[in-house]
Amino acid sequence: MEIKEIINSGILETYVMGIATAEEMEQVLWYKRQYKEVDAALQQIELDMERFAIENGIEPPAGTLAKIEDRIDEIQLLKQEVSTPIDFQDFTQAPHEQKSPYIEVESESSHMRIHKAWRWVFAAVFVLGKIFLGFAIYFYLENRQAQQQIQELKMEVNSRKP
Repeated sequence: MEIKEIINSGILETYVMGIATAEEMEQVLWYKRQYKEVDAALQQIELDMERFAIENGIEPPAGTLAKIEDRIDEIQLLKQEVSTPIDFQDFTQAPHEQKSPYIEVESESSHMRIHKAWRWVFAAVFVLGKIFLGFAIYFYLENRQAQQQIQELKMEVNSRKP
């Protein structure tokens, strides 16, 4: 297999994302040791992924890190106090919380964030909605006018009957 084929095959991307099979991981590591171009391509993919993550990352709500650190400190204190083996599932909740393995995250914002690509979709749906509303009003008025004309014609026909 040529080096360009290896680089363009997508196996390097799956390796960097961590979704490669064990066999694929071994292949990539072997290619990396054998070919400097593959190693350089791997580094470039990692940099691109990191840049993408930095540019598109969403900042967690304020105080989230402090809550996580507090929870870790609680677990470490309990671990030091007890000399017997600890079942960490027992400590995934604070004493005042109900049984939930999740850390509560509070947000002060009531706004929902959406991906930039969806903004254009929502804008298009909004514009199309306005266009269809305009057509609906137009055809409603046309229908109403036609109904009035039919009524007038019926009255005219009924008045002409002997």
